[in-house]
Amino acid sequence: MQNDRAQHPTQSPIQNPLQSPAQSPAQSLIQSPIQVPIRAPAQGPRTAHTAHTARAAHPVRVYDDTPDTDAVFRRIAALPDGPERSALRQDVVRAWMPMAVRLARRFRHRGETFDDLQQVAQLGLVKAVSRFDPSVGTAFPSYAIPTILGEVKRHFRDDLWVVHVPRRVQELRGQVRSADYALYATLGGREPSVHDIAVYTGLTVADVRLGQEALESFTAVSLDAGSGRSDDGRPLSDTLGGTESGFERVLNRDALRPLLRALPERERQILYMRFFGEMTQARIGLQLGISQMHVSRLINRTCTRLRRQVMADDTHDVTRVTTPTT
Repeated sequence: MQNDRAQHPTQSPIQNPLQSPAQSPAQSLIQSPIQVPIRAPAQGPRTAHTAHTARAAHPVRVYDDTPDTDAVFRRIAALPDGPERSALRQDVVRAWMPMAVRLARRFRHRGETFDDLQQVAQLGLVKAVSRFDPSVGTAFPSYAIPTILGEVKRHFRDDLWVVHVPRRVQELRGQVRSADYALYATLGGREPSVHDIAVYTGLTVADVRLGQEALESFTAVSLDAGSGRSDDGRPLSDTLGGTESGFERVLNRDALRPLLRALPERERQILYMRFFGEMTQARIGLQLGISQMHVSRLINRTCTRLRRQVMADDTHDVTRVTTPTT
């Protein structure tokens, strides 16, 4: 089998002794993972870059989702941009996809759907595969895990806030939440007070309160969701008040009352017969001995004056209005 592989150099370098002819390299890696060997950085003059590498090359906990893709990364680094390099990167992304899903699962209880978390983690994996440099001597998980976790945390920080808040407030929220969890365990199940959290974190009481307010602003509840106070399944929108037109009528009536008292007797009588007695203009004219046209002009003129006075006098401090009688 080794001779056959030597005769086919174009075969993907992701190897698995249990691979069947029908399986792709990525599928075989996911099903039969191999532990990742941890290599020390190459010896040479110590620079800031090698010092960073030495810190990054810490032992990596081996899971069942850690395939051996070192040879593939070396081949990707040697290839120019093109279809073959893109195909190898896709194979590596598919091989490491279970690790991205596992990392996304850590955040599944923070108010975001797991499907969205997986997508963000997979985006971080794609970035890690694209940026990884095998010549540095760092194992891929040591580079990929912080990249994926950073992408997920950035998603929570920048994309999921109901109201955009400054970065400092988001950091206060994280400090307050961590302190709350830690103190709850040490205080025998008692809810920590604002003072407890301030002492634990070194923050001021005002900053602790600001962080607590930010905790309540992270997510919103849909108005279509149940209220949780009863079993009738009524949405929260049913508990919200609406616009009550009766209030406006009451306000207008109170505003008009002193203005009506200030009207001349005949104009006040015409308005009463027209709007409260529901009499026609012709009948009002017969009763008062004037024409229907004159009644119409008096009604329009009086209503226009009252409307202007109500709109201009928001304080309802009304002065007596006199109009010539005709």
